[in-house]
Amino acid sequence: MRSPKPQRHFLSLNDLSAIELMDVIGRSAELKAARARGDRVHTLAGKVLGMVFEKASTRTRVSFEVGIFELGGHGVYLSQQGTQIGRGEPVADTARVLGSYCDGVVIRTFGQDRADELARWAGVPVVNGLTDLLHPCQLVADLFTVYELRGDLRARRFAWIGDGNNMANSWINAAGLLGLDLVVACPKGFDPDAELIAAAETRFAALGHGSVQVVRSPAQAADGADVVSTDVWASMGQEDEAAQRAKAFQGYCVDEALMARANSDAVVLHCLPAHRGEEIAAAVIDGPQSAVWRQAENRLHVQKAILELVLGVRVA
Repeated sequence: MRSPKPQRHFLSLNDLSAIELMDVIGRSAELKAARARGDRVHTLAGKVLGMVFEKASTRTRVSFEVGIFELGGHGVYLSQQGTQIGRGEPVADTARVLGSYCDGVVIRTFGQDRADELARWAGVPVVNGLTDLLHPCQLVADLFTVYELRGDLRARRFAWIGDGNNMANSWINAAGLLGLDLVVACPKGFDPDAELIAAAETRFAALGHGSVQVVRSPAQAADGADVVSTDVWASMGQEDEAAQRAKAFQGYCVDEALMARANSDAVVLHCLPAHRGEEIAAAVIDGPQSAVWRQAENRLHVQKAILELVLGVRVA
């Protein structure tokens, strides 16, 4: 009897090599072009994807559900309220059952430890659809969007303005993986994960290029930037901190004055949902430099490429 092969999980961008990440971006472009032509690409015919969503979702849920369907498979949506995991069933127990039914599982949850636990026990590939620490699928879509519009990613200067949240952390992972130049502007007390910054710096030393700076000035981050990204100031689960955070983040709105400091052809990204007039001005998100709607559409093509990567070969 053969020993089971190791599972191919996607819990963090660091689960990919730089070459694999660029291959996923390239495959996303191929899948996007095929869909535009009306071609059906049933590379995952008969595959079943379990979708465990402990946090509300629009883009993540729809992109994965449509994505697995268009690749010839089927998605099974499991909300917190409609499953035993919402009544306290251990993640390990849920994982072992889902692994016996499904070819892979995507989870959108709170702590990164819950996604890691699911991956440990499921026996099938697990994809991180979002945790409080990381949002790797969204970040691949962001990179794909910039690659479509501007080409070589390493020739660009990236700015993150706002909370040091899961998106900021994922940008740091991307910078370390690809050797990007990234400046993160956030108020004191809202910094991104220090361990992820240290890991990225170790990678920069090995690569010989790339950097991450954490600054307090949004203007400093925006100066000469090619890509400016932001997100809401209070993420899911932080709603009771909204007023406190709004005060702390005064001056961090990506508005026209801030964008005037970036390069004239700079691209604006926001992972959505957006609060116009708070973290981003309406004139910016709806303006000519915004790639937000392309970015949102690209979630679909990227999810399909990620699913092909982790589910393409059935693990015995």
